[in-house]
Amino acid sequence: MGFSANSASHALKVAPLLVLSTLALGACRSTPPPPTGSQLSQPATPPAATTPSSLASPSSAQVASSGAAPDVAALVAKVKLSVVNITVEHEAKMPAFDSESPFDFFFRGGPGDVPQGPGAMRKQRALGSGFLVDGQGHVVTNAHVVDGADTVRVKLVDEREFKAKVRGRDTRLDLAVLEIEGAKDLPFVPLGSSDAVQVGEYVVAIGNPFGLGNTVTMGIVSAKGRTIGAGPYDDFIQTDASINPGNSGGPLFDARGQVVGINTAINPAGHGIGFAIPSDALRAVLPQLIKEGHVSRGRIGIRIQPIDEPLAKAMGLASPRGALAADVEKGGPADSAGVKNGDIIVAVDSAEVRRAQDLPRLIASHSPGTKVNIKLLRGGSEKVVAVTLDAIKDDEAQNAKASRSSSLSPHGELGLSVQDAEGGVVVRRVAPGSAADGSLFPGDVIVEVNRESVRNTSDLASKVKASPEGKPVLLQVRREGAMLYVAIDRSK
Repeated sequence: MGFSANSASHALKVAPLLVLSTLALGACRSTPPPPTGSQLSQPATPPAATTPSSLASPSSAQVASSGAAPDVAALVAKVKLSVVNITVEHEAKMPAFDSESPFDFFFRGGPGDVPQGPGAMRKQRALGSGFLVDGQGHVVTNAHVVDGADTVRVKLVDEREFKAKVRGRDTRLDLAVLEIEGAKDLPFVPLGSSDAVQVGEYVVAIGNPFGLGNTVTMGIVSAKGRTIGAGPYDDFIQTDASINPGNSGGPLFDARGQVVGINTAINPAGHGIGFAIPSDALRAVLPQLIKEGHVSRGRIGIRIQPIDEPLAKAMGLASPRGALAADVEKGGPADSAGVKNGDIIVAVDSAEVRRAQDLPRLIASHSPGTKVNIKLLRGGSEKVVAVTLDAIKDDEAQNAKASRSSSLSPHGELGLSVQDAEGGVVVRRVAPGSAADGSLFPGDVIVEVNRESVRNTSDLASKVKASPEGKPVLLQVRREGAMLYVAIDRSK
C-alpha cells in the first residue's frame, strides 16, 4: 500500500452487520430451509407497478427545513422500492459431531437424513441489505456481505426475487456492486452528498436486520469523519438510527430521500452506535466497479503518522495539523519528487490535509499516473512538489532487517538502556516512569535525534544532552520495519 498510519490510539472494536445461518447440504433438497428474513416479515400488499426511474425526493412541504422531523412515512413510500434484501450462500466445512451427540441432530436435515461424515461440507447462508443505483439492475452492498459467495439472490419489496452476480468489489472501502440477472427498468434512488450532511440531521435506515426485511428506523447523524480501524480510508458517518446484523449494505437516507451512507458496522459494546460509509466515497468508485470490477488507486509511497501536541511542539508547529512523512519509500513517487522523512504534508492540490487520515483518501481519489501538487512544511518553510502517482500494489512486501547489537549502555536522561545496532541504536529496556516510558519500547532502533543521524550509543548521549532545554527531544525511530517520529519531554 502507499500509506500506513502509525497511531498510539487503539482501533474501535466494531462488528459487520451480517446474519449467518447454517444448513445441511443434503437437507436442502428434502427439507425446506429455515425461512428467510422476508418470509418472516409480513409485507403489505405489493405496490402497483411504478414507472422505473430515479425515485423522486419528497417535496419541500414534506421535509421541514427548520430542523423538524421529516415525514418518514412519505419518505419511505418514495424510496422503499429501491431497497433490497440479499441472501448469499456458500459451502463451508463444519465441525463434525459424534453420532451419539445430542447436538448432531441440529446439523442434519431432520429424521431420516443421512449422517454427514467428519468435515462434511455445509451450506452457509448470510443475509444482508442493498439498494438499486440505476435502472440496469446494479445493486450496492458491502463487500463483506458477498465474500466467498457461491450464489447470490436479491429480493425486492414487491416479493420478486432474482439471481445476481458480483459485478465488482472494493475491499478497502468494503463496497460491492451486484448485477441482477434478467431484470431491467427497476426503480432506483439517487446518491446525495455526504459532505453536505450536517451533524444533527435526521437520517433513516432501511434494511434486513435479523432477516426482517424492509425494516425502517430513524435517528440523527451523531458524528462525521469517524476512524474505527476498518481500513486505510476510514471516514465513517456515525448514527444512532438503529441498525443491526443484516443491515450490512443497506442505505442511510437523508430527509430528502437521497442515500448519504451505506450502513456497515456497529459497536457491539454500545447501543445506538452505528457506522456508515459516506455516499461521496461510493460515488467516486462506482463507475470503476461497474465497468472494471475493481478500483485502481494512486499511491505516493510514504508511511505517515499523526501529529500530536508533543510532535507539533517539537517540530515548531503552532498546533497539530497535517500528515508527518515518517518513512519515504526509496525510489517511490514521493522520493522521486523530493519529499523527505520529517516533511509535514499539509495539502494535496487545493485540498487541505487537516489530519493524517485525510492524506490516504485524497491520494487514493486519483488514478495511477496522475500528477498532484503536494504542499509540505520543511524546517518551518513551505514547499510545493509535483508527484506522479504510482499504482497501489495489493501484495506490497515490507521487509525489515533485524538489528544486532554490541555493548549495553544506559542513558539515564531518557530512562533507556541501549546498544549499538545496524543503522542506529537499539532500545533494550525502558525504565518505568521515565521520560521515554510509553513512547519508546524494547526493540525500537533510534536512527535520528533532532534530525541528525545517530551512529552509536555515545553519539546518542551527546546529541540528547545537546538538545535545547524546555523543548521535547525529537527522535526518528525504526519500529518493526517502519519509520516513525517520537517526541520525548524530558521534564516528565
